[in-house]
Amino acid sequence: MTTLCVVKKNGEVAIAGESLTTFGDTRLSHAYKNEHDKMLHVADSWIGICGSSAHHLVLESALNRLADIRLGSRSEIFETFRRLHPLLKEHAFLNPKEDDDDPYESSQITALIVNPFGIFGVYSYREVFAYERFWAIGSGRSFALGAMYAAYDRLKRPGDIARIGVAAGVEFDTASAGPIVVRQMKMHPSSTGASPSHE
Repeated sequence: MTTLCVVKKNGEVAIAGESLTTFGDTRLSHAYKNEHDKMLHVADSWIGICGSSAHHLVLESALNRLADIRLGSRSEIFETFRRLHPLLKEHAFLNPKEDDDDPYESSQITALIVNPFGIFGVYSYREVFAYERFWAIGSGRSFALGAMYAAYDRLKRPGDIARIGVAAGVEFDTASAGPIVVRQMKMHPSSTGASPSHE
């Protein structure tokens, strides 16, 4: 799996991730591959992707086919991923089934998004969350959440807090390893108050 973190603080947002790819019990570290960044740059957003190693190229290809990508609020992200789902099925041959009693087809993707409007999480049924402080996904998330909780009030820069979260995942999660990649940006002035989105 992975460790991916997002943080919002002091008018800035950050996303951080580690670089390990795993195939069952086999580890493919950054030393053996050219591409080790688990984040996609889309418009003014960074998207960190968790799950199958196929997701990165599949999502990149599908987003290139999608017109008018908007990721600035919960509703915009939902609509973008709702429109993305048929493309994943038709062009990337997504298997949308998880369990027989699922209420919706799954997009099989878990992702974190940062942009000037906040920090967001997207899950397999296209449910979207807007976070106020920080969050983490992947197999190292529990370690990352604890580390960021301990560091959040002490540190000023969200990139430093996100890095600490991923470092905890790298230290204790068997499916996470460095190097750590951090992206940080300023928030839009209209989004630096209580709400991280512009809905």
